[in-house]
Amino acid sequence: MADFAGGSGAADAGAAVRLTARVQGMVQAVGFRYWTVRKAEELALRGTVRNNDDGTVGVVVEGPQAVVLQFRAWLRSPEAPGRVDHVDERISPATGAFSNFRVLY
Repeated sequence: MADFAGGSGAADAGAAVRLTARVQGMVQAVGFRYWTVRKAEELALRGTVRNNDDGTVGVVVEGPQAVVLQFRAWLRSPEAPGRVDHVDERISPATGAFSNFRVLY
């Protein structure tokens, strides 16, 4: 698990970052978006989740680096609903574009 590029580990744990992820597997029609919203709200993250036309789910979350990395670990864990086969992801600086976490339709 790599830290945000340019980060120095724990010293930057509070730096705000953005995780952009495309989740592949059996992740549609299994409550994935609902539980993703719940987990993001539990962790006080902001962003969006949506079903993509190709059967994947797109997720964008922003928050403190340590919390975003915790959310990323959850996405890959057996606790996430459905079956996650692969997560394409990118971590970048947060933009502050979100005021909450919600489902996009």
